[in-house]
Amino acid sequence: MKLLEINNLKKSFDDLEVLKDISISVEEGEVVSILGPSGSGKSTLLRCATMLETMDAGTLDYCGESAVSEIDGKSVYASKSEIKKIQNYFGLVFQNFNLFPHYTVLKNITDAPVHIQKRDKKEVEKEALELLNQMGIEDKVDYYPCQLSGGQQQRVAIARALAMNPKILFFDEPTSALDPELTSEILKVLRLLASQKMTMVIVTHEIDFARNVSDRVIFMDEGYIVEQGKPEDVIDNPKNDRVKAFLNKVKNA
Repeated sequence: MKLLEINNLKKSFDDLEVLKDISISVEEGEVVSILGPSGSGKSTLLRCATMLETMDAGTLDYCGESAVSEIDGKSVYASKSEIKKIQNYFGLVFQNFNLFPHYTVLKNITDAPVHIQKRDKKEVEKEALELLNQMGIEDKVDYYPCQLSGGQQQRVAIARALAMNPKILFFDEPTSALDPELTSEILKVLRLLASQKMTMVIVTHEIDFARNVSDRVIFMDEGYIVEQGKPEDVIDNPKNDRVKAFLNKVKNA
């Protein structure tokens, strides 16, 4: 089943065209990694997909439901109530964690399911403790974000996103704010989620991780998708010259 479908997405900031006719779809259970140099439009694509940025043109569907349609070459968003419903289908994990500093770990995870999804508090707390256990930080339940390492904060952010029971999870450079030791902690969590068939779209610069975990790799450059396919094809045998140049530069860095 297609969980996400984006067609002919265009996005500009003033005169700068950041996304130029991007189309992607993601199947249930698929892990898709998005690679590319800085400024290629990867994060903007994720922000448009999660409706943090408005699309200028193109369509956006989740689970066959239209969030954004196109009329006369312009994107038109669904009603507020429709958007609210569709937002439950996805979760987003930011590179800088974005936890609420004045909430404990437990409250950071349970607040949205209880107040936005109106779920039973006891049931949500039980699930939150299971998620923290899965993330290996069950002993941090009463801590505040400032008392945690970057890797622990990112694991809380992942647990918070999972607590909403999304069908698809987006990650925007989930390890870029972390040192190498903490990076490996987060990649381990992502591998665990992939083994559980969680549908994920991951913007990353971790080439080896993308090769090992992804079902599909998308390479972006200057607002276009220039190559996509199986990791072994795109990463190990790229056809596009820009992809080759980028990967050579990364390997020799």
